Amino acid sequence: MDISVVIPLLNERESLPELVAKLHEAIGGMGKSYEVLLIDDGSRDGSWEEIQRLHAADGRVKGIKLGRNYGKSPALNEGFLAAQGNVVITMDADLQDDPAEIPELYRMITEDGFDLVSGWKKKRHDPLSKTIPTKFFNATMRWASGVQLHDFNCGLKAYSSKVVKAIEVYGEMHRYIPFIAKKEGFHKIGEKEVLHHPRKYGVSKFGLDRFINGYLSLLTITFVFRFGKKPMHFFGAMGTLMFFLGFLATLWLLGSKLYSVFQHVRAPLVTDQPVFYIALTSMIIGAQLFLAGFVAELVARNSAERNNYRVSERLGL
Repeated sequence: MDISVVIPLLNERESLPELVAKLHEAIGGMGKSYEVLLIDDGSRDGSWEEIQRLHAADGRVKGIKLGRNYGKSPALNEGFLAAQGNVVITMDADLQDDPAEIPELYRMITEDGFDLVSGWKKKRHDPLSKTIPTKFFNATMRWASGVQLHDFNCGLKAYSSKVVKAIEVYGEMHRYIPFIAKKEGFHKIGEKEVLHHPRKYGVSKFGLDRFINGYLSLLTITFVFRFGKKPMHFFGAMGTLMFFLGFLATLWLLGSKLYSVFQHVRAPLVTDQPVFYIALTSMIIGAQLFLAGFVAELVARNSAERNNYRVSERLGL
């Protein structure tokens, strides 16, 4: 199969018939085989019944219904697992993404050789409460990831199938798929300016909690990629630093006490000095970080995925 269109949705029943019709129109003229995967993330407005009706009308429309609302990332992950196309397109179900962009996105993957092409909604039809945090988020992502995209959170993206089969998306990680792809060795990441239409039906799912959770997920994914298979490198380094600082403070306390004794100068009790408690706390924290590192190493060593690596090609095997 040539194209899989993966669309996560939550309470978007009104937009589905128009969206699917536009997809048939946009992709049908390309002469490519395709499927439309509608992932119902726990909708309660009759979206699943509408998906069933659309499937009965055209078997190329397929659906996955999640048992409850898990979030966009789990919905995308289920879609990626089910997708059969050589090129996978993701988009939102609210009609703000334009299906007419798909032919050019497909061409950029198949002819220009991009692993991933991300849409850039240069002209947005969103309120300032959404656009301003998004600009700040994108600037932070460019700095943290090294991936120079204008719009990480654009739902309209195109992937080579080898990308979506190599990555796992969970939590709030859908915002960081370009970063995840880069960490997995897919460095040819492109960008295309795309149309962004005003919302026609329903309400936006964006909220302040998603903005905050997005930054927490960024910290998580950065830590996991850097130290996921070698946690002792992080905990051991931090533990060593804390223990060393506490040890230096202890030496200073002992040195000052001995100096006072030899000089016959009355010195305050060690336990009366704030440095004593700083030293004690630092050494305890250092020992705890070391212990955390050892425990994390035991967990990593016994993980079933400890030796799972992506092999891009094999020769003579």
